Amino acid sequence: MLKLAVLVSGGGTNLQAIMDSIADGRIKGAQITAVISNNHHAYALKRAEKAGLFARCISPKDYKDREAFHEALLAALLESQADLIVLAGCLVVIPKAIVKVYENRIINIHPSLIPAFCGKDYYGLKVHEGVLARGVKVTGATVHFVDSGTDTGPILLQKAVEVRADDTPKSLQQRVMEEAEWLLLPKAIDLIASGAVTVTDGKVVITQPACVG
Repeated sequence: MLKLAVLVSGGGTNLQAIMDSIADGRIKGAQITAVISNNHHAYALKRAEKAGLFARCISPKDYKDREAFHEALLAALLESQADLIVLAGCLVVIPKAIVKVYENRIINIHPSLIPAFCGKDYYGLKVHEGVLARGVKVTGATVHFVDSGTDTGPILLQKAVEVRADDTPKSLQQRVMEEAEWLLLPKAIDLIASGAVTVTDGKVVITQPACVG
């Protein structure tokens, strides 16, 4: 059974997609052992608690410096005995020390088709604002492994979403979540849980069909 620690910062819609997918069998052979947020007010924590999952907040505001926060986060991850760390709308930059401990065992969902509209200045609604400002016709979402860079790790899955002429950043954000993010992240976890994913020479190899919605 693949043990998951899910890191969240906000509402937790991707967390909900994971929980629903475990419940209905779209994710097989995986369970959530911890939900951790850097935000005391994150609704994701309430989602986790309602589902009977272990949930806690580890906020940098509660520690004397960033190093102490990183140490506490690593300790919590180790305590969870997680095999895979899932960044499901997590706005915390994962430090190199944690990436090293969990090499090729941390995945992130990003709301664009990497390498477009990614990197340290692109997160949340800013991604979709950038997409609309540039006038691109197709956007989407990407699940990738986390390395020491920002959105630079090996790409696992991607799904395209059409950009409409009347889109606003909010409407585009919602549609990317519904048509891509909520499908991709559960599929990625299911593939990893089934042993179908390896990383070779910085690229992901998938040994079974990976059709997404």
